[in-house]
Amino acid sequence: MTPFRTLTGIAAALPIANIDTDQVIPADYLKGTTRDGLGAGLFAPLRYDGEGRERCDFLLNREPWRRAEILVTLDNFGCGSSREHAPWALAGFGIRAILAPSFADIFRNNAFKNGLLPATLAPDAIARLLELAANPNSATFTVDLERQTVTTATGEEFAFDVPAERRDALLSGLDEIGRSLQLEDAIAAFEERHLATLPPIPAWPALAARLA
Repeated sequence: MTPFRTLTGIAAALPIANIDTDQVIPADYLKGTTRDGLGAGLFAPLRYDGEGRERCDFLLNREPWRRAEILVTLDNFGCGSSREHAPWALAGFGIRAILAPSFADIFRNNAFKNGLLPATLAPDAIARLLELAANPNSATFTVDLERQTVTTATGEEFAFDVPAERRDALLSGLDEIGRSLQLEDAIAAFEERHLATLPPIPAWPALAARLA
């Protein structure tokens, strides 16, 4: 997992509450067995018309927001199903941070596990960030995970919340498996001690005789 420390990039404003995972990545895009191509399906119901053509009025189809790395949105982002394809699609498009007043719990956990930062900010902060992100002249933000701040092109700074354990995992670039592997020697030592307390397993002929 790529470490997340400081990100400076274009922010896109999506002022819609309760965006569910089927809007983030529709079921039609879940037929593959890899993450390849999921970025093209991000927000497909909003990005494309019935013929599959880009809607020119949707922000992510316009410059500079088609290069967005930060998404600013409203309450309960990522509700609906538990599909992990939602953070995969966001990452596939290039989004690395989502700023919102609240997130659906399962989506939030899936985002952290896939190296995305779901940052929770106060509603008044989100309102201002949405306003700035909608203007190409002020849409560049810096997200600093170490300081837990968002700094705008206008010099305004907003604090965000993130659990300390999740923050440390993103800063180090370690998912749950990576963090477990850091304890590989301790795990092996425990297994050795534990096995020493167990009675020996009898050889198959003796075991077969017991089971007969």
